[in-house]
Amino acid sequence: MQKYYAILFVVLLIALSPISASASEPFSVFACEPEWKALVKAIGGDDVKVYSATTGMQDPHYIEARPSLIAKARSADMVVCTGGELEIGWLPVVQRRSGNPKIQGTSDAVFFASDYVSRLEIPDSVNRADGDVHASGNPHVHLDPYRLLKIAEHLVRQIKRLDPSRAENYEQRWQIFRSQWSEAIAGWESQTSALKGTKVMVHHRSWSYLFDWLQWDTVAELEPVPGTPPTTRHLTSLLDIVRSDQPAAILLASYQNPRGAKWMSRKADLPIISLPFTIGGSEDARDLNSLFDAIIARLVDAVSKSNE
Repeated sequence: MQKYYAILFVVLLIALSPISASASEPFSVFACEPEWKALVKAIGGDDVKVYSATTGMQDPHYIEARPSLIAKARSADMVVCTGGELEIGWLPVVQRRSGNPKIQGTSDAVFFASDYVSRLEIPDSVNRADGDVHASGNPHVHLDPYRLLKIAEHLVRQIKRLDPSRAENYEQRWQIFRSQWSEAIAGWESQTSALKGTKVMVHHRSWSYLFDWLQWDTVAELEPVPGTPPTTRHLTSLLDIVRSDQPAAILLASYQNPRGAKWMSRKADLPIISLPFTIGGSEDARDLNSLFDAIIARLVDAVSKSNE
């Protein structure tokens, strides 16, 4: 009988003890864009559960605070977004209506990637006539792999503070990611080194950080002002720039309307390069590495052909 009670005591002790980190619920992250979902997953592995509010075929500038997003935010332990005013039209509504005290205001559980790197194209002033201009600079920081690496370093620190019981797991994955990502950068730079100084036209300044890294130049945008669809009058005015600067191609994100690019392509005899802007923007852009693989492959192929 004493042996029976001893066994029962041990069973009850185990049942009532705190659940270990490995058996507890995954750390829940609400990511605003697919690139941050992928980065969190690379660092978090099975220790995290990540939901992306947007897809690779959506324009991140125009998202609505849908009930489904609010519902997902209610159970989030952390929010990871681009920041730089990219989500200003919908994220505050999602935060407020979620009623989740963890992710309100400037909580440590709200992580804005663009806060941790230098930003390009910060305007001296902003008014409505300038169109969809971000007062704090271009927010599309994920397309520079060096900036992405710096963001990842800050992100893992923040996740470790919020979920300390699994800090060692996060640190191990971060070290692996850092090593593999640095090796991947070297490969991409080797592929593109001969193309420095390439000139291109773009639909929107989506690629500024990519070009800052690759040392490419944007000679013109198809949009008259950011966020405004190309007009025939504006496109016609760009033909002089084509003749003088001789860009190699027109770049278009896969989610953007190709109408203006096709007009310019016909008039100026320029190829169009359609690129995945983030994960899910094409079938071969499945994660961060394959996103950059896809972008680099398309750029190298198109520019090489234009130089033949």
